[in-house]
Amino acid sequence: MKIAIIGGGPGGLYLAALMKQLDPAHDITVWERNAPDDTFGFGVVFSDETLGGIENADTDIAEAMSRRFARWTDIDIHLQGETHTVGGQGFAAMSRKDLLHLLQERCRALGVTLHFSTPAPDTDRLRAAYDLVVGADGVNSAVRTAHADVFRPTLDRRPNKYMWLGTDRVFEAFQFFVDQTPWGVMQVHGYPYSATGSTFIVEMHEDVWRRAGFDAGEDVVLPPGASDEAAVARLRELFADALDGHRVFANNSKWLNFTTVRNERWHHGNLVLIGDAAHTAHFSIGSGTKLAMEDALALAACLHEHPDTEAALTAYEAERRPVVESTQRAAQASLEWFENIGMYVHQEPTQFCFNLLTRSRRITYDNLRTRDAEFADRVDTAFARAQGLDGTAPAMFQPYRIGQLELKNRVVVSPMDMYSAVDGVPGDFHLVHLGSKAMGGAGLVMTEMVCVSPEGRITPGCTGLWNDEQRASWARIVSYVHEHSTARIGLQLGHSGRKGSTRLMWEGMDAPLPEGNWETVGPSPVPYGEGSPVPRRLTRADLDRIVADFVAAARRGAEAGFDLLELHCAHGYLLSSFLSPVANRRTDEYGGPLENRLRFPLEVFDAVRAAWPAGRPVIVRISASDWVPDGNTEHDAVEIARAFVAHGADAIDVSSGQVTKDERPAFGRSYQTPFADRIRQEVAAATGTAVIAVGAIASYDDVNSILLAGRADLCAVGRTHLYDPHWTLHAAAEQEYRGPGADWPQPFAAGRRKPPSARTDAVRPRLSLLRSDPVGQGVHLRWIPSRAPAPVS
Repeated sequence: MKIAIIGGGPGGLYLAALMKQLDPAHDITVWERNAPDDTFGFGVVFSDETLGGIENADTDIAEAMSRRFARWTDIDIHLQGETHTVGGQGFAAMSRKDLLHLLQERCRALGVTLHFSTPAPDTDRLRAAYDLVVGADGVNSAVRTAHADVFRPTLDRRPNKYMWLGTDRVFEAFQFFVDQTPWGVMQVHGYPYSATGSTFIVEMHEDVWRRAGFDAGEDVVLPPGASDEAAVARLRELFADALDGHRVFANNSKWLNFTTVRNERWHHGNLVLIGDAAHTAHFSIGSGTKLAMEDALALAACLHEHPDTEAALTAYEAERRPVVESTQRAAQASLEWFENIGMYVHQEPTQFCFNLLTRSRRITYDNLRTRDAEFADRVDTAFARAQGLDGTAPAMFQPYRIGQLELKNRVVVSPMDMYSAVDGVPGDFHLVHLGSKAMGGAGLVMTEMVCVSPEGRITPGCTGLWNDEQRASWARIVSYVHEHSTARIGLQLGHSGRKGSTRLMWEGMDAPLPEGNWETVGPSPVPYGEGSPVPRRLTRADLDRIVADFVAAARRGAEAGFDLLELHCAHGYLLSSFLSPVANRRTDEYGGPLENRLRFPLEVFDAVRAAWPAGRPVIVRISASDWVPDGNTEHDAVEIARAFVAHGADAIDVSSGQVTKDERPAFGRSYQTPFADRIRQEVAAATGTAVIAVGAIASYDDVNSILLAGRADLCAVGRTHLYDPHWTLHAAAEQEYRGPGADWPQPFAAGRRKPPSARTDAVRPRLSLLRSDPVGQGVHLRWIPSRAPAPVS
């Protein structure tokens, strides 16, 4: 092949070297606009997984890199004058300049043509003359910009300001310096990359940056390669303690806002993007260099494996995109955590450290326990001590109180519509469904949305509480839960609004009924989506009648014996549609600004609260984001939660979306937890109101991690309980916990121990004379080179 590579960074050079290694007949030319020694940045970090791939692909480069690595396993977190150390992580870093020199030498040795200080020719000319053109020209890619109509990029510019610096203080481990300054929280990410230097990245929210006066040079245009010397001098003073008498170095160092780059496509014809040109991931979870070199490896392999360019590029994108998107989800969670770091500095220091370490959701409690059991013990102890609890039980099995309601553990069976009622009456199916979940160990079991009127149903199969027959049937289920388990059972009340009169889920999600349908209503005549009926705008008389329906249903629920009531103000149903500007276009006192959109849901809440027994809690489920540009955001959710708490809500159950068919949610593991976290830190922490996290929480490790980090007080788990009704008890067995938080029904007690599974539980003999890790280097390995420089006087 004849290959043109635009960009001589690590990704482009590594691709050139790999392709030449696979076939010396390839004709490869690299254009780099900077000189070979114009290296911006200081150190780059690699994971063991990436290093294994490099070693398998090119042993010469791998060996040369390994001789230059700084290696360590510890993370030091400096907070409030104390240092907290966590071990067992595993890092390898090296100088970016050294890496580029190695790759340049390797390319020259293999016969790659390198042009430095030379802009690449026009992309279209290259595409006509070469079999393949690779855009490896970084975050500000000219290739991507010139072909934006094909790649369709989105550039998400984040609010934090950061500056990339270096220091001759050789850190012994990864460092997080968290400083509470008079202007707000500033933090440093630091790590060693050689025997003589470390990377030193300063980051802060733009509001903090402005209050500190760093915006004084905002309008100054620096020449290419120049650094913001005034800001650098100020940072030397602000972080004098972190520098400990050592120097700080600038290298094209200026204030930046991180931009997350995503592209709908990575290739077109014989043109392909790799590295930062195709995607970026925030520096707080790793290195863009790592991703770029992984891209190069995958692209080279696919080009070698497939007979034509189109098939190879299609395979490359199919192989890499899921990996990159997973990394970007973790990076998004991490960068948002640092953008909001000011919310967490009030936390107990050990919890803060755990929160920081688990911010991306890639590291969990179990991961940390495997790496550093002593730190995990400290986390457990701090969590229990803060709440006056027993420190021996896993977090999920610690008791909790919502209002005056005592729960034996922190697991909630999330409301899940079953669409299996007849005329709104729950039957034997519901008895078995909810009864099995209660006997399965959860602390609180929630009903599906129970509708307050026939026209308030979603489907003909939805349950209700608009008559006494329904109340009696619910009383039978509640009685069963109370007699056969120690779980509590909660009633979720709601009205379908504009999402009503639809078929059963398995007959067509949100599809209107073909016949026998009923009129749908809403705040405005705005349908849920294409194909949905246009709802009738509610009048004042309609609103009064609906309030009365909610009150009557709440009274019947209290008579049935439910322990808790949840008002459903989420997922686009009636009360949610009043809250959302997507559905609520009214111009009267119930529409317009958020305080008006809150008015009717709060009227319903107040009426239900008054009708519900005083000793039993009333909670609210909300959609924290509509996932559309003009909808509610997490900032609106904070104010919505604040309003319900002010009216007496005992807990906020934080979900998101389903307000419009046009939504574009960012799905992923525990993807809604950040919304719960924000509400807990900004609203609930000051009032003692409980916060429930929900949404793709599928493992007990995730539940424990969320609780220990202080992101929520309880976790609602839905589909996992459909997979395994005894999931909570099985989680106790797998964690070897026996106690009041996981009491097995007596007839099931013999199942408390996890059954053996073939040979996987076999006891293995020791067959090695020496351990792979020398004693003392397994958990806490520090980088202590012999040639570290002395402090500057």
